[in-house]
Amino acid sequence: MAERATVRWLVRITPVVGRTVDDLLKLPLSLDVWERGADAVVAAASEQTIAELERRHIAGVERLRTIADSVPTGQPAGP
Repeated sequence: MAERATVRWLVRITPVVGRTVDDLLKLPLSLDVWERGADAVVAAASEQTIAELERRHIAGVERLRTIADSVPTGQPAGP
């Protein structure tokens, strides 16, 4: 389980009906927001954070790719 928790994903998060992007960003979640739109957020998130969003039915989550897949080989993953 610990290995799964360390996987970070680039995800598109869309609030459920009745919620807004602002509502999502006010929640105490560990999201590294990359892009904010009117109806969705693209962010880096751990598997644990994604599971919490899905469990609480706060938002729809579309996994785009892992962060490891987004970084060229030999490059650090941080900003």
